[in-house]
Amino acid sequence: MMRAPGCGLDLPERTADERQGPGPCNPIKSYRFQDRVQSARPCWSGRCLFSSSNGRYYFDIRFGTDVYNPNIVPHPKFNNTWYIVGQLWADDDPAVHANHFYEAGCMAQFINGALMDIAGFNLNVGPRDARVFVGPQNPFITFGSNSGYTCLGLWIQDFRQLVDWEYELMTNTDFKVGTALQRPGTYFPLEKNYFLFWDDHDQMHVHQDMYPKRMFASLERNGSTGPDLAPKAATFDEKCLTRYMPKMPPDLESIHQATNSLKITMCNRADKKCSPHAGNTFIMAIIQHKTYYSYHSEYEPYVVLFQQRAPYELYAISKKPLWISGRKRHTGRATDMMYVTSVNWQERGVNYHGYLDDIAILGFGYEDKGSGGIDVRACDLLVDMGPCEEP
Repeated sequence: MMRAPGCGLDLPERTADERQGPGPCNPIKSYRFQDRVQSARPCWSGRCLFSSSNGRYYFDIRFGTDVYNPNIVPHPKFNNTWYIVGQLWADDDPAVHANHFYEAGCMAQFINGALMDIAGFNLNVGPRDARVFVGPQNPFITFGSNSGYTCLGLWIQDFRQLVDWEYELMTNTDFKVGTALQRPGTYFPLEKNYFLFWDDHDQMHVHQDMYPKRMFASLERNGSTGPDLAPKAATFDEKCLTRYMPKMPPDLESIHQATNSLKITMCNRADKKCSPHAGNTFIMAIIQHKTYYSYHSEYEPYVVLFQQRAPYELYAISKKPLWISGRKRHTGRATDMMYVTSVNWQERGVNYHGYLDDIAILGFGYEDKGSGGIDVRACDLLVDMGPCEEP
């Protein structure tokens, strides 16, 4: 074992191949993912995610104050610059009431190995659990707040309205103001963790639930939805979820939607023969298995792929959870609590649709106080996927 400089993390010795850097991503064909299994490195209970840039562990995200559950999207014009947004941690501030929430954000660049604030901006006081992501054309933010449909609902707004986006003509201004997201059927008192996805014709949908039953519907510009589309593939989807998700007791464990979605084509952008089509392009999102034992939450992330055209059935799910390199085990409790909130393409201009050799950047909160991120090749997120199609 070697000790990472200045971090106190025990990391396994890297092989000669790893020191030379990763090789090309292997195209993922049909419903067979076995060709990716051999490159997976097991660690603890899952498949390790190592940084694509340093080959090791995650990086810190520093807002200048304690912020957790971060989101990371590329700046539209500046290279090596990102917008970061997260939840302000204020538990030890007696001036902040228990039900007051604040989202903090800034422009950031990598300085001494950390993604750091270089120019602050303020969002409205009140929203919680924000998610910032990029669609086929524009960036959006979703956030929780009081709702006319339920106690705490989910809202969406064009992210450009909240930040300095003067670098290009602002067109296609859907959700110019905060708009409540609706859902088919009955509301829960607390609605959260929806994600948007765009199909093969760039039609917008909202995905409300993944487990134990999926719920998703087309999304209109006023926040209303069409009928629930999930029943058309429910039998197939539930078999796949049952096959790959952990068997859970009635209490203290659950499965949550966690991140936004991206579209991914299962071949390399650098390959001139790589061409997106219905058989190799899917919607990707991350869900998490939550446990809450000994008054400590832990989250294990799984990648989910589903079809980009109706009936949008599930395609594959991670056989084992992802393990972010740098996450630690502790005496007296199992592991660090890391909650993945954001997955976006690292490079500006990629927007929603990427390829296996593109770099994805994940944002996560740890212990409901700090923020971190890790840059990984998309193909490394898709190691050891379990196909939903019967073998």
